[in-house]
Amino acid sequence: MSVHPLSPVPVNPPSLPTPSGYSHGTLSGNTLHLGGQTALDADMKIVPGGIVEQFRQAFSNVLTTLAEAGGVPEDLVSITIYLTDIPDYQAHGREIGRAWRELAGPVYPAMAGIGTTALWQPEALIEIVGVAVIPDERLRPAR
Repeated sequence: MSVHPLSPVPVNPPSLPTPSGYSHGTLSGNTLHLGGQTALDADMKIVPGGIVEQFRQAFSNVLTTLAEAGGVPEDLVSITIYLTDIPDYQAHGREIGRAWRELAGPVYPAMAGIGTTALWQPEALIEIVGVAVIPDERLRPAR
């Protein structure tokens, strides 16, 4: 049975925690919808150390899912960052900016930062979702 190119296909990198009841990403045509990533490590624990370390882990998880579909940071078209403490994020803006550039380079898609009272894991300070459009020549079908 062939799959229509726009049929949603889950994208779940083997290096990320195995999802249950969700997908790390969903590919529809060339558009990859990147599911919310907190700072979970491979042991399903939120990394310690505060907002900068949590940003680094959460964004790395987003980029891992992007790479699994053949994408690169330049393919990101939007990022939404959910925060439990906006002033904490703002106070560490320079460090977070450095972490962004280390992981993605000077790529700045459309972005939004949204304050929220809580995230799925009580110790999570940040959750990042996004959308990317991956060119045909790099698009990798789900395994």
